[in-house]
Amino acid sequence: MFAKRKIQDMSTEEVLRSVDKESNRRELTGVSYKIVAIIAILFSVFEIYVNAFYTLETMIIRCIHLSFGFMLIFLIFPGSKKGNLKKIHVLDITLATISAAVPMYIVFNFENIVRRAGSITYIDMIVGIIAIILVLEITRRVVGWPMIILALLFIFYGLFGRYFPKAIAHKGLSLINLIQHQFFTLEGIMGIPISVSATFVFLFILFGAFLEKSGMGQLFIDLANSIAGSATGGPAKVSVMASGFMGTITGSTTANVVGTGSFTIPMMKRLGYSPEFAGAVEAAASTGGQIMPPIMGAAAFLIAEFTNTPYLKVAVTAFIPALLYYLGLWAGVHFEAKKLKLRGMRKDELPKIKETLKERGHLLIPIIAIIVILVMGYTPIKAGLFAIIITIICSQFRKSTRLTLRDIIECLRVGALNTLGVLAACACAGIIIGVITQTGVGLKLGSALVSIAHGNLFLTLFFTMIASIILGMGVPTTANYVITSTIAAPALLLLGVPILVSHMFAFYFGIIADITPPVCLAAVAGAGIAKGEPIKTGIQSTRLAVAAFVVPFIFAFKPSFIMFDRGFLWVLLNIPTAVIGVITIASALTGFLFSKQTVYERIMSLAGGLFLVIPGYKTDIAGLVILVICVIINLKKTIKTRQQEVLP
Repeated sequence: MFAKRKIQDMSTEEVLRSVDKESNRRELTGVSYKIVAIIAILFSVFEIYVNAFYTLETMIIRCIHLSFGFMLIFLIFPGSKKGNLKKIHVLDITLATISAAVPMYIVFNFENIVRRAGSITYIDMIVGIIAIILVLEITRRVVGWPMIILALLFIFYGLFGRYFPKAIAHKGLSLINLIQHQFFTLEGIMGIPISVSATFVFLFILFGAFLEKSGMGQLFIDLANSIAGSATGGPAKVSVMASGFMGTITGSTTANVVGTGSFTIPMMKRLGYSPEFAGAVEAAASTGGQIMPPIMGAAAFLIAEFTNTPYLKVAVTAFIPALLYYLGLWAGVHFEAKKLKLRGMRKDELPKIKETLKERGHLLIPIIAIIVILVMGYTPIKAGLFAIIITIICSQFRKSTRLTLRDIIECLRVGALNTLGVLAACACAGIIIGVITQTGVGLKLGSALVSIAHGNLFLTLFFTMIASIILGMGVPTTANYVITSTIAAPALLLLGVPILVSHMFAFYFGIIADITPPVCLAAVAGAGIAKGEPIKTGIQSTRLAVAAFVVPFIFAFKPSFIMFDRGFLWVLLNIPTAVIGVITIASALTGFLFSKQTVYERIMSLAGGLFLVIPGYKTDIAGLVILVICVIINLKKTIKTRQQEVLP
């Protein structure tokens, strides 16, 4: 599955390169470095300008965005694992030049193409075919084969739909119609995904680059240490907090694992956690960052566009499931530490929270500012632009965080390069969506899924979960959402599940693929740093992230639980029992409450927890009764055991 060397024998950097295609970049120097840096900086400047002033046609903006992306990807990412990471191959320079010119063909012939209104020439046809091939190639280099295979299957389906089973068959598209729709309209490659990449996503990734450069990552780690470092199982709780914080500004699960895990995993192992559990905690915590508002790995912006929902509503709706996810994870870590009798770190080893906030606390202002700006009614684009400006201003408050002109230019370079994975995934996702819009296969697949489940909502949800996990394996966050929402979510829409809830359900399980064996890339990355066994780490991280498997079913059955349809007070009353339920489920899966639980106690705790998570007073009463019985039984046993330990 990976290189010949075992993952445990790799360095942290090698682990990241092996599991995250986006990290397998060339490390250029000299003239090559300067040329690529200039292109990247111009890319960022262009994006800031057009998003601030809207001076160009939508199609032209998307074409120039793709042109920059093509050029940078071919210059930075080698064509194979054996490619030279120190030098740009002549073939890649040629491909970079050609690929940059392909989208510009539309820019220079824009009026003629518009005037032809759907009719394309022989030259248009050739350029369109080259564009599709180039998109597939950049996706292979940056994202990986799973998405390429899916895109090719959809192209094949588009061209030869008449030969497919009757349930999903269509009359078939001509090559001309396919090319015209894919490259010369706003429905395929130049569709919604690349639009989101060129607006919201670019600005927020650029914002993240500025935050990271100013020291936000260190602030998150120091804050987590200050708050949780001395608690029971302190390093694991630090991992949960730090990775959750980092997830708000990063769009890569594996990069999050490596970024915070290189610090937290060694601490966990030092205090007695097994390598597999230490890697699992970090993997589960980092994966949760992709469902944590406000950014959700940049998927929040795509969800808003695809569901035609205000961005702020998407962020608010996602908050409760994300909160329950992290509470369940925190509880699992706590009970595991109690069971293994693991202590926290000494307080003299930890930073003081007052000093941490004094030194870097002002870096939280831009994140707070984003929320305020969005609540005031400004668009996410404006919020992203203001956030970048506020970050630069706030960084000047302390010498240790101050961004110089050189730092700002470096952020423009890094921010542009960090968007390339999203850009490639969005361009390729456009191919898939283009075929779906031309053939209507999304609804056909949804109907087939509902038919297999015989119209039963629970079975449809279960099959959608399995499909989303499979489709999400080895795919980055933004592409993950596009694929799962267009292929798996339509089945839920047919059964009356609200569109936002349907999309979130599919997206959540697509993200969970990062920790679900056998692929579980986040768990593999965690195992590589912890020097543990990848599959065992994946199993542990799946157990810790159990809330992510339970909560989506709850909000699919009871959409009002997250959508506030029955009022804020109703949701507020259901949160406490849901919180207790998630903690109880974590206790059952860990096998520890006040002391170790028997098999029967664990079954009762699991049942009680599930009842408590389901909104409704009947289920809440049933869950509380079961929980009280479990607490009494376990507490009596604990007291008796401690009395026996005291007796001589």
